Amino acid sequence: MFSRFSLFCFFTLVSWQSLRAQVMSDSLQIEGNYRTFYFNKPAATEKPQNLVFVMHGSGGNGRDMMRSTEAMEKEAKASHTLVVYPSGYKRYWNECRKASPALANKEDVNEQAFFAGMIDYFQKKYGVNPKRVFAVGTSGGGHMAYKLALTMPEQFRAVTAIIANLPDTDNMDCVPAGKAVPIMIINGTEDNVNPYQGGVVDLGPTMNMGRVRSTERSLAYWADLAGYQGKPKLEKLPDTDPNDGRTIEKYSYQARNKPDVILLKVIGGKHDYPHDIDVHVEALRFFLRQN
Repeated sequence: MFSRFSLFCFFTLVSWQSLRAQVMSDSLQIEGNYRTFYFNKPAATEKPQNLVFVMHGSGGNGRDMMRSTEAMEKEAKASHTLVVYPSGYKRYWNECRKASPALANKEDVNEQAFFAGMIDYFQKKYGVNPKRVFAVGTSGGGHMAYKLALTMPEQFRAVTAIIANLPDTDNMDCVPAGKAVPIMIINGTEDNVNPYQGGVVDLGPTMNMGRVRSTERSLAYWADLAGYQGKPKLEKLPDTDPNDGRTIEKYSYQARNKPDVILLKVIGGKHDYPHDIDVHVEALRFFLRQN
């Protein structure tokens, strides 16, 4: 017979295994490389319409990235959104920084084919709408989000880049399609890795990623592409955590029949997430507003 302790352990194990069983992983073979992605399997009664890719930073992986998005996952489920966490090639992305010493860049792995393959996979397997595909990334993942917007604007309805600036012109390794997309940038003014004012992104002795533009130049690139002129609208967000030494200013370009171009300027923010907002929830809500 089971003791009370044994029963507790048994049901705890069952509950843990049931929760764990919801996390699915799969891979696609892209030009000889198996590329992996993770997601929470939708229930049989769920019919996801929206597809959101969440990209990890340099040195990370998709499975670990899931730990940062619990609140986002809850809202995603309620909004018929399937969230997917792809892994970079050997923990890095082949994004648009020419100077990147990562093998993903050196071997020029085909990221566009990987993301196009995943879109096709989730359309066929779960019926997501291919016109409702979005991407959000942090740091190196933010650079991957930029690349998707620059090179695959027809496949991505909107993107969000967190603690990432566009590569400077002499460090740009992508050929932009020149099509405007809705975009939101979330950057900290005291970031010593992704300099808010632009400069070199140095991740260590062997990981110099080259120069990036300032946040204002990154914002201006997308605003100009969308046909905006003048200054963006300024709104100060509520300071929900007055003890963290940070405040957030929202700069918005919005007009009828034009894509939204938004900056969340985290004053005092470093190379991390602010406490006043959940950046992934903000990204999801931004995506869902793009009709």
